[in-house]
Amino acid sequence: MPQPTARQRFFTTLTQAIADDAFEKLTLGKYRGTDATLKKLMIRPVTLKTGQHFCFVWRHATRDITKNLSPTAALAELERSIGPKFRDAHLFTTEHTAQLETHDDGSIKVRIKAVKRASAPQPVEHNRAKHRLIDPTAGWLQDLGVTNEQGQPRAGFAPKFRQIQNFAEILQSLLTEAGLADRSNSTEDSASPLRLADMGSGKGYLTFATAALLGNSAQVTGIERRLDLVDTCNTIAQKHQLPQLDFKVGDIKSTAGALGSLDVLIALHACDTATDDALLAGIEAGASLLVVAPCCQKELRPQLTPPPVLAPALRHGIFQERQAEFVTDALRALLLEAVGFTTKVFEFVSTEHTAKNLIIAATRPAGSKAKTSAAGVKKVQDFAKFYGIKTHTLARQLEIELA
Repeated sequence: MPQPTARQRFFTTLTQAIADDAFEKLTLGKYRGTDATLKKLMIRPVTLKTGQHFCFVWRHATRDITKNLSPTAALAELERSIGPKFRDAHLFTTEHTAQLETHDDGSIKVRIKAVKRASAPQPVEHNRAKHRLIDPTAGWLQDLGVTNEQGQPRAGFAPKFRQIQNFAEILQSLLTEAGLADRSNSTEDSASPLRLADMGSGKGYLTFATAALLGNSAQVTGIERRLDLVDTCNTIAQKHQLPQLDFKVGDIKSTAGALGSLDVLIALHACDTATDDALLAGIEAGASLLVVAPCCQKELRPQLTPPPVLAPALRHGIFQERQAEFVTDALRALLLEAVGFTTKVFEFVSTEHTAKNLIIAATRPAGSKAKTSAAGVKKVQDFAKFYGIKTHTLARQLEIELA
């Protein structure tokens, strides 16, 4: 039986990573095509309203071109690009790194290495438990594939395990700031449970963590478009007797109105304007705490016309991308402040674990209603004018004129 070629070995590693949800990123370089301005191609996974896709960013000398492709279309595009157009491909997964090199003489070489993972230091037992709000031995963590029976992260899941623990710490702190901590800690039967919704809950890692953190003092609902994930998460919740946790099929727009009143709305990595839809849903549901981690900030980039003095720096595509991210999320924070929220923006987890690690947290007194501030609106308008922004989804939803 013939041995697989270097190219076949590389694509086997790639397709297996996609199938196992282990794909992190792929970078193609050493472009040899006909477009003189194209430098490299970067691919990363992204979850859209229609399911799992891959974000392709063609980086040119002075601009970026971005497209989201389905898994089938993504693999077809990579088949056409790796080798004929790009001579170098670097793949990063949770289990391996792989590099494919195509030389001028037509020869192809591949190097595949297992990811080296530092062994966890032995903890001091009396000091370990109090720093972990989520029990590492919890059965739902095992059923979600994050930990083994000893409570240790499974191969490739150490970053996810740290993310879960970090999120629990962040949420606990934010609940205190929002004045909801007393209700989340209450054991009185008369205390009304906190109502939380996680929009775009995916595989439910952080939704389960939220329910575990708050226990019976909260009713937590995960909203996810993919029926198979909803069924799996509901089965695990029932198996581990978590009646305060349930998952429903739906998207942000169609489900928001049916949730009724909420205390907390969470939306992590909702793509592009889906983050704005989630923020509006939380505002209209009366939530005192909004927690979002924006993703794929595309809406404003074509509109941005910063002062000419910035043009020399912004000829680089990477700076244009970062400017669009900054401006989009800064505008969101200003809009939330204009309708009565106090906001804070901070890093969720290290960029080593995820590139999309920014959280916008917004709080307002419980029971208060959105009340537009003239001073807040002026800040929004001044900011929009500086960058040449004419329209933005959340501003339009909140009926705030930008000009």
